Amino acid sequence: MTIDDRKIKILQAIINDYIHTGDPVGSRTIAKKYNLGVGSATIRNEMADLEDMGYLEQPHASSGRVPSNKGYRLYVDSLMENQLLTPEENLKIKQYIIDTAMLEVDKIVRQTSSLLSELTNLTCVIQTPSVNKSFIKSLQLMKVDSTTLVSVIITDAGVMKNHIIRVNSTPTIEELNKINAVINRRLVNLCIEQINLQVINQLKEDLQGYDELFNALLTPLYETLKNAADSPDLIMEGATNIFNYPEYNDIEKAKEMLSLLNDKESLRDLLKTNKDITIRIGEENYKPQAKECSIIAAEYSFGNRPIGTIGLIGPKRIDYSKVISIMAEIVKELNNILNNQSK
Repeated sequence: MTIDDRKIKILQAIINDYIHTGDPVGSRTIAKKYNLGVGSATIRNEMADLEDMGYLEQPHASSGRVPSNKGYRLYVDSLMENQLLTPEENLKIKQYIIDTAMLEVDKIVRQTSSLLSELTNLTCVIQTPSVNKSFIKSLQLMKVDSTTLVSVIITDAGVMKNHIIRVNSTPTIEELNKINAVINRRLVNLCIEQINLQVINQLKEDLQGYDELFNALLTPLYETLKNAADSPDLIMEGATNIFNYPEYNDIEKAKEMLSLLNDKESLRDLLKTNKDITIRIGEENYKPQAKECSIIAAEYSFGNRPIGTIGLIGPKRIDYSKVISIMAEIVKELNNILNNQSK
């Protein structure tokens, strides 16, 4: 049996209706709400065929139909229509661009997660840049006043850390230029996890005569290393959003979702993607706890190098068209913000 145009239109109508209501859809509903040019009896027969073909399911003998994983997959791949963002959504994204333009990468990522969760009403999980695998791109000491310096450490992933350094007397500008050259010659292009005691001792020898400054510099270096080791690699916003959907009134489904949201290893696996946007529906997620949800994932980049992934988690009946439009726009703007910082 082939899926002809009429069956496709009926399937599209059922999925659209179910996405927005969450109620199993009957033939009368489709006949009344959608101008398909056929009566409810014909629609009922076509729905039975769609069920036989695996595109629809009937939760209970007396209820209407709901989309199957196969039905959702056809819808996402071929049937859903592009949805424009609302003026309010566009305004919030523009404000996000303004608010994040000058922030450090980790703060930008957190704001991105918060905005995506708010606009989609889904749970957003972002895998942050792996700082300990990053390389030091620059470490600069800058004079603030006669007793204060600020150190600025920048990694190739765009993570920037600023620290205030107090000394009895700051070096002259000429001395500071020489010190910066020495520090960068020793540390630039080193992976952060390679900065060990041997490297620190070599730097101490290089900075002989500037013992006070060297000792003060140890603090920001230590903090950078500590943050690399301790910083969480997953940020989650809107963890409770998914429980606003009636699907999760079922205690077993709710337990499965809680188990997934608390399983960082599984979340990292499920976020893996090498595409602009990846959509996994139900059992495509290959984790038992995720078989009743959909996950939409995308990479984000810094300096045109992928440094992390973004995931949205929701029930299988999420509004794919709307969510994908929002995600594509925000990921595009996030990449623009990060790539502008890398220049």
